[in-house]
Amino acid sequence: MRGSAGAKAYYQQLRAREMGHQASLRQLANRWVRILHGCLKTGTRYDEHTAWAHILEPSPDPALEVAA
Repeated sequence: MRGSAGAKAYYQQLRAREMGHQASLRQLANRWVRILHGCLKTGTRYDEHTAWAHILEPSPDPALEVAA
C-alpha cells in the first residue's frame, strides 16, 4: 500500500465501512489479483491510474447532472 495511492485509498475505504483489518487486506489482495489477471489476459502493462481510477476519482454526483 505504500507504493500505490489507489491501493491505500481502497484499503481506507474498506476500513471506513467498518471492515476488519484482515478482511480488508484480503479484499485488497483479491483486487490486485483481478487487476494483474486482466493485465496478463490483455497483454497490457499495469497502469496505476487505470487500475484505481474509480477509487481515486469519484464519479460526479448524478443529482448535479439532472439539475443542469
